[in-house]
Amino acid sequence: MAQHMNFHISSESENMKTVAESGKHRIEIDEPQSLGGNDTAPDPLTTMLGSLAGCENVVANFVAKELDFDLQGLTFDISGDIDPRGMQGVEGVRPYFQTVTVHAKVTTSESEERVQELKRLTDARCPVFTTLEAAGVELNTTWEKA
Repeated sequence: MAQHMNFHISSESENMKTVAESGKHRIEIDEPQSLGGNDTAPDPLTTMLGSLAGCENVVANFVAKELDFDLQGLTFDISGDIDPRGMQGVEGVRPYFQTVTVHAKVTTSESEERVQELKRLTDARCPVFTTLEAAGVELNTTWEKA
């Protein structure tokens, strides 16, 4: 029988700011002043890119253990491109990322071939990455040795 993990948050919002809680952890999300927020926290889309970095890191560490891969460190530079007209209700323009670009630097003694194997398996198993992929977001990813 398959095991399932459940995730839950509760949140309160005021104006553009949302404070979400999950157990003992707190996540704050806001918008810049130019969009009506107070710029007290990252916006939702930036938070999503942060979730992608965190998820890729976690899955890469799982995979590295399975592969007996010498993973000493991992850094990400991630950017996303969106057409804001989608959020403004323009028909035919999707309200989510058009493209997301991921550049990872892997600190390791492993070969470039092994780095690419780590990337392939990580991307295939990362829930955030595969959710973006399933939504049709163009994902441009490069992983290289640091």
